[in-house]
Amino acid sequence: MKLLLLVFAFLSTLFVYSQTGTTNIEVNDTLHSPKKAALMSTILPGAGQVYNHIHAEKGKHKVFWKVPLIYAGLGSTLFFAAENHVTQRNLKKEYLLRVDNNVSSTTYFPEFSIYDNQGILTLQQQHSRNRDLMLFAFIAVYGLNVLDAFVEGHFVEFDVSEDLTLSIRPNMQNINTPGIQLALKFR
Repeated sequence: MKLLLLVFAFLSTLFVYSQTGTTNIEVNDTLHSPKKAALMSTILPGAGQVYNHIHAEKGKHKVFWKVPLIYAGLGSTLFFAAENHVTQRNLKKEYLLRVDNNVSSTTYFPEFSIYDNQGILTLQQQHSRNRDLMLFAFIAVYGLNVLDAFVEGHFVEFDVSEDLTLSIRPNMQNINTPGIQLALKFR
């Protein structure tokens, strides 16, 4: 009987055919990487936010609205840095021209005619400081852009469905021992 069963098992494998041709198996690489989002935002500001939006489930996260805010922040800080730099440079020229000609009442830039030499120096230092602060603000906005893309990249796969609950209830351990029960429920 055992021999007959062994022969039957052997003969049944003769009629089994394997796959003869080659098939192309497409691997859908849908793994989302927060590091990739941060790198993309480092190279092109706002690209990480768009990358996060593309990989988010439909209707779940809409983070593309941050891109105009990023460019508004970067553009305004650069504009004010450039504006303060030009004004600081003109104030420095005005002061040097006044000192070289030993005349404090002659002005070479009409908008600075109401200031004396000390006022020109004070304004020049103020605009120089404001320019430097705007450059630091530019770096801060750029860094926040990268940080936001990285953090939002972690939220793409974060589950906030109704199945996640945290309930807090009073609990009695013993008759004389009141307590609080925390229950965290996952799906």
